[in-house]
Amino acid sequence: MKALFVNGSPRKNWNTFKMLESAMKGASEAGADCEFVNLYDAAFKGCVSCFACKLKNDKTNGLCAFKDALTPVLEKARQADMIVIGGPVYFGHVTAMTLAFTERLMFPLMNYDMNNRTKLDKVIPTAMIFTMNCPEALAEKINYNKTLGANVEMLKAIFGYSEMLCAYDTYQFSDYSRYYCTMFDEAAKAKQRDTQFPIDLNNAYELGKRLAAKVSELN
Repeated sequence: MKALFVNGSPRKNWNTFKMLESAMKGASEAGADCEFVNLYDAAFKGCVSCFACKLKNDKTNGLCAFKDALTPVLEKARQADMIVIGGPVYFGHVTAMTLAFTERLMFPLMNYDMNNRTKLDKVIPTAMIFTMNCPEALAEKINYNKTLGANVEMLKAIFGYSEMLCAYDTYQFSDYSRYYCTMFDEAAKAKQRDTQFPIDLNNAYELGKRLAAKVSELN
């Protein structure tokens, strides 16, 4: 069972990474052979609208035809039995690198056919993990569940199964005194980090474990 974990954050050891690391631990303990990728290690583009994947009798086999530094990651994703994508939320949406990856991952697998949306012949369990500075109550007020959930719904349409996990009100800086951020209460942020984030990490662990079990169930 191959499991791919994709980090769409430029910060390689912060909140998103820790959530993915915990999910990977859960998947590994459930029997998955896990691989971790940092998207910010590569310079790549989003979909270039070449439509090679939509040609009649195309030979792409669901893999983006545009070749660049992302191609090896996409090849790993095509071989994976489960995929977990993590990204922080910037300005109301997940990072541009994460979106570029999901464009290149999903569009070649999508059929322009109302009766058959995907080129895949099996279900591949997927999930997206979002981390954000935004508190949960505010995220609900500004409809983050709908905005971010659209990514998850598309994964579900293409891969057959997807889940969403969010970590809210995350600790943003290692030293708040260095930044102009009077709108945040550092003590409250630290309390959230110490009390809620361990729960978030455990939720990520259970997510990884659950997806791996789903793969075993499907096979």
